[in-house]
Amino acid sequence: MTTVVREVTLDIDAARAWDALRDPGNVGKVFAGVLVDAVLDGDLRTVTFAGGTVVQERVVAIDDARMRIAYTVCGDRFEHHHASIQVFQEAAGRCRLVWISDFLPDARREVVEPLMDAGCAAIVRNVR
Repeated sequence: MTTVVREVTLDIDAARAWDALRDPGNVGKVFAGVLVDAVLDGDLRTVTFAGGTVVQERVVAIDDARMRIAYTVCGDRFEHHHASIQVFQEAAGRCRLVWISDFLPDARREVVEPLMDAGCAAIVRNVR
């Protein structure tokens, strides 16, 4: 199993960052530039990437106490997929996001890693 971990620092309070990330329907705004569309239907969201790829994700957990959202990619692209984004307060006006994605097959790393890198850049641009 492959694990990809990314961390980003934002110059805003954790509560403000969490407010943007905790709403699974807000993913299109948070990841604007990487995603061009996102539709939420219950705990399923369908996201369309800028390159045209459409993926369905299931929101597994939204944990307000830990400021953590977890999701999985549905369908046949992965044998297994689980990811989470968690927000940590670092100092006044500064927080850190930790995004972890675990998946099989390992060969999907060449797709997941660049998307996570682009997603981190989008978060820095869009979550203020």
